[in-house]
Amino acid sequence: MIDPSLSDDVARALAAGRAVVALESTIFSNLGLPAPANADALELCKQAVLDQGATPAVTAILDGRPHVGLSSDEEKRVLQGTRKVAERDLAVAQAQRWDVGVTTVSATVALAHAAGISVFATGGIGGVHRGSELSGDISADLDAIANHPVITVSAGAKAFLDLPRTLEYLETAGVPVLGWQHDWFPAFYTRSSGLPIPHRVDDERVVCDVLRFRARPATGVLLTVPIPVADEIPASRINAVLTAALEASARAGVAGPAVTPYVLARIEKETDGESIPANLALARNNADLAARIAVTLAAG
Repeated sequence: MIDPSLSDDVARALAAGRAVVALESTIFSNLGLPAPANADALELCKQAVLDQGATPAVTAILDGRPHVGLSSDEEKRVLQGTRKVAERDLAVAQAQRWDVGVTTVSATVALAHAAGISVFATGGIGGVHRGSELSGDISADLDAIANHPVITVSAGAKAFLDLPRTLEYLETAGVPVLGWQHDWFPAFYTRSSGLPIPHRVDDERVVCDVLRFRARPATGVLLTVPIPVADEIPASRINAVLTAALEASARAGVAGPAVTPYVLARIEKETDGESIPANLALARNNADLAARIAVTLAAG
């Protein structure tokens, strides 16, 4: 069973029934963003949560223990983290006492649920990979969202995935997919993938009520938030870059969990770093909205 260590501020907030927002740590490591952008992302997301009156709770594995909420010294260790922890790895990381493990979406959703946190903010979730009909490569993020009653706030799924199949998977798993004041499923760097969102929502209370009225006790909610207009990378520019990055990863024999950091690094290079400010903007935007939802949820 997962028994995470809570930081003092997170423990106090939860005990008092105040709003808390879980944050994954992969995006804050070198596996998510290169230094110093990873540290910038950490501060931007934490501050966005604090500004809305909620408590940020960064998750990670440290010295073989799952943590929800980190001290400043622990955050510095996460910034240097090089070992990803998905939900399936949580038990192994504890049994083998991993020094530092940075948490993915699936691990963070599981840790949030174990800690009693109902709202989680990230950049973009994983999903069904292109060519999955041959490789079977489907991110554990989708299964985790379907099996933990947590609202996941993201800029859709990462743009290099098979987005139509990702939406189909979520439908099959019974996950409500919501679009925040938007009618189209976002594609991370771009506001619209061209795929209609199943359900549009326009205020925080409705999002909270979707979680409250869920048909399956264990099922979570995916709230997709388009990247701010000013920070969007046009689809005409990013699509060619994505295709080249995926082709390069195939030639290099990259597969499984290694695909995401490889492709993101290639995108950064091919866009001359333009993808980094876009990533920072969407992560901060998601954290801001997640905090507003958490505050609404805590208000009852």
